[in-house]
Amino acid sequence: MYPYFADWIRSHRDLPLRLNQWTNVVRWEFKHPTPFIRTREFLWQEGHTAFASRGEAEAEVMEILDLYARVYTDLLAVPVVKGRKSDAERFAGALFTTSVEGYIPAAGRGVQGATSHCLGQNFSKMFGIEFETAEKAVGASAPAKAHAWQNSWGISTRAIGVMVMTHGDDKGLVMPPAVSATQVVAIPIVNSKMSAEDHATLESALDGLLSGLKAGGVRVALDARADKTPGWKYAHWEVKGVPLRLEVGPRDLASQTAVLVRRDTGVKEVVAWADLAARTPALLKEIQADMLASKQAEFDACLEKTTDWAGFMAALDRKHMVLAPWADEEAVEKDVRTRSASGDSMGAKTLCIPFDQPPLPEGTVCFASGKPAKNWALWGRSY
Repeated sequence: MYPYFADWIRSHRDLPLRLNQWTNVVRWEFKHPTPFIRTREFLWQEGHTAFASRGEAEAEVMEILDLYARVYTDLLAVPVVKGRKSDAERFAGALFTTSVEGYIPAAGRGVQGATSHCLGQNFSKMFGIEFETAEKAVGASAPAKAHAWQNSWGISTRAIGVMVMTHGDDKGLVMPPAVSATQVVAIPIVNSKMSAEDHATLESALDGLLSGLKAGGVRVALDARADKTPGWKYAHWEVKGVPLRLEVGPRDLASQTAVLVRRDTGVKEVVAWADLAARTPALLKEIQADMLASKQAEFDACLEKTTDWAGFMAALDRKHMVLAPWADEEAVEKDVRTRSASGDSMGAKTLCIPFDQPPLPEGTVCFASGKPAKNWALWGRSY
């Protein structure tokens, strides 16, 4: 699209130009796919923007990166680290690349969640994207011209894979309430001893309860299939990862209560009908927060800090990420990747240079090369 940018952008009044698109990408040369995480074809959202100044462009890079981080933490309940990519991992042609990085403890691998790139003026010079500035050069009769500062940023359906791998268990999916199409599935508990009148009473009670939940903005579904047992339905909706199961049976009719069962923990809670409309949204918020807190604790437990090679390799063998002081040189990163590969295990690389940096005492040396360290880098094996 950048040749069109060169046609659309003529003056500083045409800036900023901010475009967003959803598109499918196909990589024909791709091999060895991992569903959602790394596939031949995927859907992604990508932004392409142009600004008059470097400051505006860099501010947007960080703004978008923060939005992507919130997609993971606030919606998917997945912890991530924000940081800058190393030169070896930077997007080709970019001035610098930032990313949010997740981690899959079961696999012992990091996964890049989304990226936000400051392209600088590299592409605007290549494609002739120039604009007339607001000021004239001294002695000039026409406004001065300058090349635009550009960004690009994107997140893909990989986010779905990260969510599934982070929260899924042996029963199936575990969906965070914020993104679950169905937040509560209602299952009537019926048996052959119930009369037609009891069935009608139960159906009427459920209709009223679900109407109250819908009015409160809760996304609900009713599984009233007569040819399936309650146990079968439990397993069916557990596979789908629905956050809450609402059970109402003959005993509940008598006491005017319902049972709420959490998908993430399996904990059951008896709630009075009168309190259900208020308790359910509150419980969904608790589940969302608990899922993030649980995975944040797991994420933190898989992050080790070391200053030497022996500690680095020991952490990798434990399927952990490693925060280590680094000389920030491509040759060193390449050497680490080669030396840390063993058997069927791939070598480690930098996941990012976290923006949240621990203190780096004067005289600290790189864990891999012994050269003066410039920063702390987050390392790990990755998808």
